[in-house]
Amino acid sequence: MTVDMLYIHDLLPQIFWLLFIFLAGKILFKSTKIGVVGTALVAGHFILDFFSGNPHHLFGKETPEVALGLYATNVYLAIAIETVFCILILWYFFKQEAQKGVLHTSKYKASIIGLFVFGIVFMLSIATTSFRQLFHIPDFDLGFNSNVPTLILTYLAMILYLNYFVPKFNLDENNQ
Repeated sequence: MTVDMLYIHDLLPQIFWLLFIFLAGKILFKSTKIGVVGTALVAGHFILDFFSGNPHHLFGKETPEVALGLYATNVYLAIAIETVFCILILWYFFKQEAQKGVLHTSKYKASIIGLFVFGIVFMLSIATTSFRQLFHIPDFDLGFNSNVPTLILTYLAMILYLNYFVPKFNLDENNQ
């Protein structure tokens, strides 16, 4: 699978996005902290993409690559790297919540973890076979990045998942 994400994932545009996100946080929210955290999230995304994402370039396909491009060369290793990252992030999140005294039921934790499991299983399901091949959809030019429908479907499914499960789990007065 190859994807052209020139203006959002190549290195030079990433520098622009880092600056843009920082300024948006600082100006719109009048908070340096929001700007720094937003910038850290975007930088973290780029760093993770460096190891496990599609091939990214300096600025355009004719410029040098600045990432490993494992989604193009070893998709299962890329998904494994993202799985490890998800496990670390979830561990950190639940640890921070516990330190703040925020208690979550096991079912609530399972619903949050389940969202990440859904994402990983979804990625594994389309790792080597596209939706087009899987559902025998004929080739046609959509006029935009053909990953957009897949992303929309994925995010809608995740939103529905969260809307269904998260409201079901509340702590009672005894934090049980």
